[in-house]
Order: sequence, then structure tokens, then C-alpha cells
Amino acid sequence: MAEYINRDLHELLIRMAGWFPVVSLTGPRQSGKSTLVRHAFPDYSYVTLEDPQTRRAALEDPVSFIRNRKGGLII
Repeated sequence: MAEYINRDLHELLIRMAGWFPVVSLTGPRQSGKSTLVRHAFPDYSYVTLEDPQTRRAALEDPVSFIRNRKGGLII
């Protein structure tokens, strides 16, 4: 696994998640968004919508898709 580079946004991301129920992190492809979020919230479930079956489940019943996961969720 590649070495993780601590980012200035790490602490801000954690602080924002303490204030808001949903935090969105956007940026260009392959810029480290998922890596940053997964390091900031190691106990959260991680789901990618690239898998067609997972994406279909999220589209068909988004409330259950989120509710069925305990704790925090990274999408």
C-alpha cells in the first residue's frame, strides 16, 4: 500500500463531520479524495457506486441503502 500523505483538509473534514450530518468532498479524479476520507474516518463503512448492483440498490431504495449501514458511511 502506498504511503499516506497527511493533508491540511484532514482536520477540517473531521470538524465539518462533527457539525453536519452530510459532508461532500469533491475534486478531480485520482486526487486522493477517497484515501483522505477513509483515513479521516477509519470506522465508517465505505461503498463505491461503480459496481452496477450496488448503484442499482442505491437508486431503487436510497433510504434503506443508507439506513442498513451502521455508523458512518462513505459513498
